Amino acid sequence: MIFLTSLGSIFPIIVMIAIGYILRKRHWFHHTFSENVSKLITNVALPCSIFYSVLKYLNMEALKEVSNRLIFTFASVIIGYVAAFLVIKLVKMREGRRGVFYNAVVNANTIFIGLPLNMALFGEAASKYYLMYYITNTVSIWTLGYMLLASDPMENSGDAKGGFDLKKLLSPPLIAFVIAFAVLLSGIKVITPIVETTKYLGSVVTPLALLYIGIVLADAGLHSIRFDLDTNLALLGRFVFSSVVMIVLLKIAGRFVKLDLLEIKTFVIQAAAPVFAALPILTNETKGDIGYSTNVVTTSTILFVVVIPVLMMFLK
Repeated sequence: MIFLTSLGSIFPIIVMIAIGYILRKRHWFHHTFSENVSKLITNVALPCSIFYSVLKYLNMEALKEVSNRLIFTFASVIIGYVAAFLVIKLVKMREGRRGVFYNAVVNANTIFIGLPLNMALFGEAASKYYLMYYITNTVSIWTLGYMLLASDPMENSGDAKGGFDLKKLLSPPLIAFVIAFAVLLSGIKVITPIVETTKYLGSVVTPLALLYIGIVLADAGLHSIRFDLDTNLALLGRFVFSSVVMIVLLKIAGRFVKLDLLEIKTFVIQAAAPVFAALPILTNETKGDIGYSTNVVTTSTILFVVVIPVLMMFLK
């Protein structure tokens, strides 16, 4: 049953990637299409998606009730970045992959896989715990995660090295998150036409991002899906290390805060969700290794079907 639930959450994603692959092979997309889609998602659709998601999924009541859980969700993120840094230094990972590796280890697909899977497994009762992880994951992606991507272009990309440009950090998605959070905290009521507009524009992020992955795979060839050292390390970090760190932190937190089984399961499952689907788009915008980024997103999404039943058996 759990296997079928996880398969059901992954199936639409695999289908959309396959459609992008097939249509590119049939020459439906011009060679400039993927570049245009990348800019559309980064500068328009993603900011709208984040703004709408914050207003829809977050509320002050949940924040007040379980905001102390942010201590160990942020702790898990910090530990993940430190561990990724040590691995990068140990294996001497090449330029263009480092920023991707940080994000692959730390940042999960909480909206498009994590949310529906969490609802299917645990129901509405777990939503307040999910929101705490969503906040942590979103802040991580659009602050340190994006900064590390922007600081790590490929060696032959032509981007200037040396020093991080603050303007790169002030990306449209991050600005949208800050504005949305300010609106939430202030209690301002956003008029319905604006909310609906951001909803419709934001809803194109996942389909376009997955089509983009399929296009990249078509251009690179299916042989580009591989399990090399850097990919295997990213997958181990995403599925094994992140889960173990969260479990250890929850064991420690359980000595000071009363935790119920539902929130323990929610945090562990979210910590092990696949790499977020928009990573190849951001990698393209920051001149990183798009092939590697696409590979870790694709492989982590496919393997997640197996990871979830194993995790659920362990949590029992």
